[in-house]
Amino acid sequence: MATADLTVIGLGRADPSAGEYIAEIQRRLESQRLVTFKLHAMGTSLEGSTDDILTVVADLHRVPFEMGLPRVYTVLKLDERRDKPQTLEDKVRSVEERLERPPQQPPQQEQSFEQQPRQPPPSRWRTS
Repeated sequence: MATADLTVIGLGRADPSAGEYIAEIQRRLESQRLVTFKLHAMGTSLEGSTDDILTVVADLHRVPFEMGLPRVYTVLKLDERRDKPQTLEDKVRSVEERLERPPQQPPQQEQSFEQQPRQPPPSRWRTS
């Protein structure tokens, strides 16, 4: 199972609002059965197999072109786990559960790079 976050941005439109394009993308999502989806304020979450997600994304990327725009910019974040099944709800629930319990103390580590005293870089200029 894979999860993804998708944003399709049609460029070259006269109106700064993207609502018409987003609405058509949502209509296309409603008409397919390959992936589940959920609209959010900055894009759409997708859930399904990697192949199915990529098939649907290719179709959605074409929507602004079909509506007459000359350029489309698509951002896809794809997360695939093969060690265990994990849904979008599982990911959210995992964080919410961590918020409900006291934070665990991180293990003691050596000083990180940021914590080490800074040394000036070696000079590459000769002074004579």
